[in-house]
Amino acid sequence: MEKDICFASARHLAKSIQERKLSAREVMEAHLAQIQRVNPKVNAIVSLNEELALKEAAKADEMLDAGKQAGPFHGLPIAIKDTHNAVGFPATSGSLIFRDHYPSVDDLIVARMRKAGAIVIGKTNVPEFAAGSHTFNKLFGATRNPYDLGKTAGGSSGGAAAAVASGMIPFTDGSDMGGSLRNPACFNNVVGLRTSPGRIPFSKAALYSPLAVQGPITRSVDDAFFMMSVIAGPDRQSPLSIEEPGAKFLEPAKTAIKGLRIAYSADFGGILPVEPGVRSNLEEQVKVFEDLGCTVEKACPDLQEAEEVFQVLRALEFEISYSEIFDRFREMIKPSVIWNIEKGRNQRGQDIGRAEKLRAILYNRMGEFFKQYDALILPVSQVSPFDVNIEYPTEINGVKMENYIDWMRSCYYISAAGNPALSVPSGFTADGLPIGLQIVGAHRADFEVLRIGRAFEQATGYGKRRPQIAIEQTI
Repeated sequence: MEKDICFASARHLAKSIQERKLSAREVMEAHLAQIQRVNPKVNAIVSLNEELALKEAAKADEMLDAGKQAGPFHGLPIAIKDTHNAVGFPATSGSLIFRDHYPSVDDLIVARMRKAGAIVIGKTNVPEFAAGSHTFNKLFGATRNPYDLGKTAGGSSGGAAAAVASGMIPFTDGSDMGGSLRNPACFNNVVGLRTSPGRIPFSKAALYSPLAVQGPITRSVDDAFFMMSVIAGPDRQSPLSIEEPGAKFLEPAKTAIKGLRIAYSADFGGILPVEPGVRSNLEEQVKVFEDLGCTVEKACPDLQEAEEVFQVLRALEFEISYSEIFDRFREMIKPSVIWNIEKGRNQRGQDIGRAEKLRAILYNRMGEFFKQYDALILPVSQVSPFDVNIEYPTEINGVKMENYIDWMRSCYYISAAGNPALSVPSGFTADGLPIGLQIVGAHRADFEVLRIGRAFEQATGYGKRRPQIAIEQTI
């Protein structure tokens, strides 16, 4: 019974609670039991409050008993990414500096999920200041991949993806600047959507920057639609806010994608090194789209500007966001974050101006490309999950990586362009490690990206394979 609850879809659980086929307490108890069994090995959820979770579940049942109207997420447990504020829980950002920081106001994404009835039970682990795509920090330690405990779960939403993959929570929030949502989804065989800037408004220091976005992490594309129906939608706190309501994502999405024009590239037009297993996996998916009735061609837009755009503007955002912390607590910050802040601090005005000009060129070129194609298919990550004891891969196919984010180019080139991108499971390596497919859409085509991902998911079923550590202990 617990196994059935923990790996049921969020949409199914929500419906079962509202129809009184399951109580919120039963759903909560099953997930808390799964956390007790699996989390000590995976270390995905931190700052857990079981007592509060059970009290809130009891209240959720009492509401239904009283005939009160329930929101779409009523009674569903959720853990919040530890860079996002949730009242009642510390928001540490994986840093010793903020170990005792308790926010007084929910972030908008959290407020929307709570209003929809979700019950916050704890936080999900992140790398320090969400920097890098490997989740480890001095406060909580490393999050391990549930498919292989010796491997990374990715990051920065690594705790989030590992928790969802392991059945500890049905779905959760993530965020993505250079792959922080897509990479962990890829490494944990779950679904992660990098949304269009402004699709999910949120307040941040670099308020006008489109690099960092928030989005859903789920076990299915259908649940990503479900989650987006609540967390997406306009709000005045963001000047980039898209006016389209989140309710759009509740509309039926046609599964059939026959006739769509799909471009693909395993190496971004020959400019990026990619592990052989990742490359072959991407090429195997071409036939899936052909069988679905798509016209598939090997093509990729020229992304030569993306490297400079991302590196310069990311560093600028780090300086904007963390300069005061850097000046006060430098000795408590990890070297890679120090490097990124100093890079931002040492840039000249003409460096930033040139990056903005290049970003405009990149945006326009992507616009022209998507006049020819409906989607671009790419690897999510250039590598498969790596050793949990190293900070990042230092080389790929003999090509040296100069810093802690260089190996993430397959994600951050798309971030620089500002397009929505979905990570969806696409199979496993010979060693049983998950691989993900990145589906990139046109400007603000979040719905279409999800629609294509759903068709691919239903045709392949890769996401149905669960980590053994999560299922063997629930039998």
